[in-house]
Amino acid sequence: MKEKIETLVAQANKGDKKALEEVVMQIKDLVYNLSLRMLLFPMDAEDATQEILVKIVTHLSTFQYQSKFETWVYRIATNYLLTQKGRQSKRFGMSFEEYSKLIDNGHSVGVNYTQNKGEQLLLEEEVKVSCTHGMLLCLTETNRLVYILGDILDFNSVEGAKILEITPDNFRKQLSRSRKKLRNFLTHKCGLANPKNPCRCSKKIDYLIDKKIIDPKNMRFAKFNNRSIDLINKIATLEKSTAIYRSTPHYSTPENIIAQIKTTINLL
Repeated sequence: MKEKIETLVAQANKGDKKALEEVVMQIKDLVYNLSLRMLLFPMDAEDATQEILVKIVTHLSTFQYQSKFETWVYRIATNYLLTQKGRQSKRFGMSFEEYSKLIDNGHSVGVNYTQNKGEQLLLEEEVKVSCTHGMLLCLTETNRLVYILGDILDFNSVEGAKILEITPDNFRKQLSRSRKKLRNFLTHKCGLANPKNPCRCSKKIDYLIDKKIIDPKNMRFAKFNNRSIDLINKIATLEKSTAIYRSTPHYSTPENIIAQIKTTINLL
């Protein structure tokens, strides 16, 4: 059983480096997955995760125990992500109108890139996660964070407001706007959200490879043993637009980031 993180924080602030390392081990994936959803590209998310974890490690003594430690971590992470935009995600970001054109173009009947069924299934998952998370970049940074916190991570308006340091009413209003924009877009464009739409992830594989939006030799999200796209068709009660985002697998923080943070801890 994991030791309560607030206890570890107290021990770390007394100079216990093992406790400090355990604090990092307990929050690293939280920070990485938030960064990945916010920035889309793993390289940007890795850079952000490293910077955020360094901030947490070097400012741990400022935690006042007046809120959950997780809330404090999310506050540091969101403050960083609002001010430091990823290089790749900044170039890729577009409006909903531009994204609509990306979805409407390049539908193919089959997959020409490969006839291997296993590889096709993996590429289909890569398209699903890349496309739906790329869609988040159509929102402003603040609205994107509100949506991630409120609809994907399921924070209530009081918790979300504490993290973003806004009022609960403001959080609810921004969440409502973001949710409406994404729901409307998915309902009118995405075949996962609405089977009446012509777009299917498998039909976009060749086009997105050709446009170099996905790289079949270096897939960012797809895993053979955990296809989130398979979960969507089984979900009937939860709103499809929310289910599409919540179904995305939880990703582990890359080992190189963990090693770098451990080095930072040893230098303190």
